[in-house]
Amino acid sequence: MFVRNLRSAFLFPVVLLLGFVPLVRAEEGMWTFDNPPLKQLAEKYNFHPTQEWLDHIRLSSVRLNDGGSGSFISPDGLLLTNHHVARFQLQKNSTAEHDYVRDGFYAAMPDQEMKSPDLEVNVLVGMQDVTARVEGAAKGIADDAQALKAREAEMAAIEKENKDKTGLRSDVVTLYNGGEYWLYQYKAYTDVRLVFAPEEQAAFFGGDPDNFTYPRYDLDMALYRVYDNGKPLHTENYLKWSAKGAAPGELVFVSGHPGSSARQDTMSQLLMERDVREPAIIEYLQRRIAVAQQFAKQGPEQARLVASDIFYLQNSLKVYLGRSVALSDKAILTKKQAEEDDLRAKVAANPDWQKEYGDAWDEVARAVELARPRMRGQIFRRTDSHLFTFALEIVQYVAEVKKPDGERLPQFHEAGLDSLRFQMLSPARIYPSTEKLFMANALRLAIEKLGPDDAYVQAILQGGDVDKTVGALVDGTRLADPAFRKSLLDGGEAAVAASNDPMIAAARRADPVWRANYLYFRDKIESVLDAAGEKLGKARFAVYGKNAYPDATFTLRLSYGTVDGYPYNGTIAPPFTTFYGLYDRSASFSDKPPFDLTPKEAAARDKLDLATPLNFVCTADIIGGNSGSPVVNREGELVGLIFDGDIESLAGDFVYDGTRNRAVAVHSAGIIEGLRKIYGVGALADELEGKQ
Repeated sequence: MFVRNLRSAFLFPVVLLLGFVPLVRAEEGMWTFDNPPLKQLAEKYNFHPTQEWLDHIRLSSVRLNDGGSGSFISPDGLLLTNHHVARFQLQKNSTAEHDYVRDGFYAAMPDQEMKSPDLEVNVLVGMQDVTARVEGAAKGIADDAQALKAREAEMAAIEKENKDKTGLRSDVVTLYNGGEYWLYQYKAYTDVRLVFAPEEQAAFFGGDPDNFTYPRYDLDMALYRVYDNGKPLHTENYLKWSAKGAAPGELVFVSGHPGSSARQDTMSQLLMERDVREPAIIEYLQRRIAVAQQFAKQGPEQARLVASDIFYLQNSLKVYLGRSVALSDKAILTKKQAEEDDLRAKVAANPDWQKEYGDAWDEVARAVELARPRMRGQIFRRTDSHLFTFALEIVQYVAEVKKPDGERLPQFHEAGLDSLRFQMLSPARIYPSTEKLFMANALRLAIEKLGPDDAYVQAILQGGDVDKTVGALVDGTRLADPAFRKSLLDGGEAAVAASNDPMIAAARRADPVWRANYLYFRDKIESVLDAAGEKLGKARFAVYGKNAYPDATFTLRLSYGTVDGYPYNGTIAPPFTTFYGLYDRSASFSDKPPFDLTPKEAAARDKLDLATPLNFVCTADIIGGNSGSPVVNREGELVGLIFDGDIESLAGDFVYDGTRNRAVAVHSAGIIEGLRKIYGVGALADELEGKQ
């Protein structure tokens, strides 16, 4: 599955993404909507998308703040995404009596639609190039750390000015690693209600063994409805449904929000990834999965509580194992070295370019060497506790909001406070048993990897026993109550300083350690990489022009490709799978988990047109974060729903290989067939097809 990968969750505050690939394959690229691949589409496909077409696709596409993409598919706010993207909210609404992840959900009437506790949906309604203003703020500042502060302050000012003027969520986005800065304006919606989700087994048939593989047979879809001022959102920008769906060889487009990629990293960065970061993250994920699986064996309720954790952790582990394999592939490293050598040679051949940009690679290498010995601390200094995360955010929030906006930590800039508070005051239930499980495991792992005297660990434990200390913190805190969290936020520094809540007290002790580490990376490493990144971005513009795309940043991108199979396992993968294949694969494994049918699937076999396409693959360039992205045809009709990539696509964080990289999608015809004949929700299918 292709939820947003966990890379951003483990990144220290350093942008390790420099340069961009100069020679772009015909179907390679995650293109921004201000710079769509018009030339490539015209030359290869004789397709000339109009600005009206591009605007309609952009305004029909959405970003979900918990890590995925989606699209409007009716004029009344109906939103399509994946089951595994909706799983976050399904889990938060579930109880021991009602497991919506396992059993699915359907609201037959509007008043039955289920409110999401903390889901924000963003629609990109405007874009503005603010490069000159951001760069101008640091002009003439020789010190890298001071220059970075100046740029960050200017970005915060732009965001606040625009938020105050328009009321829109306003994010200044760094593209081409400092080559450009853009103000992205989003209409944000926080009243988002679940309408339909199938059972987990129908959405994730084949389980972890089939994850990141193809052929697939999954109905990985879910439907929300977005509300505005208490009423279903009325929008003219929605994707009309294609009943026939995608056809073999057809040109298709994917409009979604890829999370983060590293195709522009220098060789020194890639080698640090291979040697230090990837092995540590893999070890962390393996340990946390093992602990969760052991907990699940204690009983059905314990299994329910950690099912989603295991689901996402296993997905992330498969991602990082794939990344590790890619970074050990000599062919990939040779390709990346050749790209770097090509740019360095072209820069060196021009004296002016060499003077301006020639030292950038060495600057990156020096910064990476400073980061290397501290990388394990960045990965293993974790608590994996929702309660402690709230505590640290509250401690930092009350301190930061007193400062001028430009001097705050980036996550506390004024323009983003509404979204931040929405998350911090989530009413989603927090379970003490899993809090203790994961927090104790994280701290034990930190002691093992960083030593018992690590400052961050000791700030929390104060020399105490892990289990006893964690138990006292979790049992003694009131932070599970959103009203208590709000009282601390509203009470400010005085309320937080006076609080005797044990989790708040632990966060007060840990905050100085966190800040010292953050400032080290910002001033010693990020500032250098930021300056070097700007040089390399400008060097690539000078050498290659803008005939390329920036690395992924969880912002809206347009990819394109064709519906096409590919060679695998000595044979050929078909462009489509069908319902025939679903029942055959289940029978081939004697209907044993994870290849078992749901009762509704088993009962519907004789009702279905088994030749209906269920899943398909295309050559569109996607990565984690594209989950839930619509697949559209030339007419802008929805023909599919992205939910995964094949195993070869796991190298896609670093390189794109059009011969083997494939995006995996649910077919629009398969969705309708499933809704009507497996689930009997004809009225919902009618709304999708515009038949109401």
